[in-house]
Amino acid sequence: PPQSSRLVFIISPTMVAFNNAAALVALSLTASTSAFAPTSTNLITSRSSIAQNDVISRNLMVDINDVVSSAANIASVSTANSLSLPAATSSLVDSTSSTLLSFSDQGQNLAGIFFQSSLLPYLLFLYFLQFKGNRTPNLGNFGFQYLLLFVLGTIPSGIITKSVYGESLANVDWLHGGAEALLTITNVLIVLGFREAMSNPDYRSEGSKFGVTPKIVAGLGAVAFAVACATGANLGFEAHSPFLFGAGNLGEETVLSLPFVMHSEPINALSIPTWAIHFSSVFEFLFAMDLIWKFAETTDNPKWKGLTWGMLPLHASGIAACTYHFFYNPSSLQFLVELQAFFTLLGNVTCAIAAYRIAISNGWTLKELNPFPKSEISPEGIVVDEVAALPYNVVETKESELQLAAKLAALTIFSSYALKYGELSLDLPLTENGIAASAIVFGIPAITGFVYYNRGKEESGE
Repeated sequence: PPQSSRLVFIISPTMVAFNNAAALVALSLTASTSAFAPTSTNLITSRSSIAQNDVISRNLMVDINDVVSSAANIASVSTANSLSLPAATSSLVDSTSSTLLSFSDQGQNLAGIFFQSSLLPYLLFLYFLQFKGNRTPNLGNFGFQYLLLFVLGTIPSGIITKSVYGESLANVDWLHGGAEALLTITNVLIVLGFREAMSNPDYRSEGSKFGVTPKIVAGLGAVAFAVACATGANLGFEAHSPFLFGAGNLGEETVLSLPFVMHSEPINALSIPTWAIHFSSVFEFLFAMDLIWKFAETTDNPKWKGLTWGMLPLHASGIAACTYHFFYNPSSLQFLVELQAFFTLLGNVTCAIAAYRIAISNGWTLKELNPFPKSEISPEGIVVDEVAALPYNVVETKESELQLAAKLAALTIFSSYALKYGELSLDLPLTENGIAASAIVFGIPAITGFVYYNRGKEESGE
């Protein structure tokens, strides 16, 4: 910052490197909370009311030290002294203060607490999942790790939506779709990794037939999102500018001419590309759950089925987000945001437990925590190496990756159009009905769980 500014942030000298990283991801989790929490009960917020809200917010921030102190429990920073800024830097401080206030506010609500608390169990999940003896496919493991990049990506998108548009991320379609695209990439990597390990007989000896291409594409996707965040607002994108320029959206006159349409779309309705990103993520995650269930047979380790059960709350979290969008993101259904955050925390805990059980079954012990190199003649190390060298039970797939992608694309496109324009024939999405919303959030995952319950009984011969 300029020397004329006396704003100084001091990182606590007792913070270790891991805490720095954890605090950064926790900050992104806090920003993701605001992604789904609207600032008003109105579906359409006028610019004048946004301006009034900004004035009120700034009047509340009499002392910047109070704001930074509120945000300190998220980012572990503190101010060195009071501010006495020249006029040239006052606008910068106002913008920074507004951003810090949005983070601190979200950090204090229930959803923010759940999202932040979900970080540690997910890191534990990643640790146990990558244990050598598990034989976790490299690309699938990378996919689960890539999810952290999606979480970090909510930082710039959260800042832009609040500071530039005064909106929640759920109502800023071009940023919303871009952020969710990183989640779709995550699920694609998981599916590709596990599917190839189960079907490619040369996988163990020659490695992935895809090489590093999926990782490069995933990296380019993250870079593209970063560029969009940095330049989108300057290029004239408005709060309700559609993701990918609304490719596939029907014109307003066309929509109103449809015989079943009873209502006009609210201005914050998701575009076809953004709905497509959501549906593809849900379908890919369900496919990943199925592959991981089958991976138990590939590795002769039934503990992998436990990971499918562990992923069920995360499936519920995704359904909660989609349900919130189905009702056009009203603040009266804020509990859906809290449910999403709770299911995220619960799912990360259950996945961590499942990954721990898998690792234990494959030879993990507390000695693995020893950072020093292990002896080559260690009995435990020999056992783990033997397990890691075991071949997969490969089965031939009925469909190629191209055929599977075509089916996924067709299902995604159909579902996106059916929901986006089909719900205009219903009164329900505009009623903000909490009972109906709860039925959707709990009902769909319950059906998924029932399917796996019966599947487990059939496979066990009961």
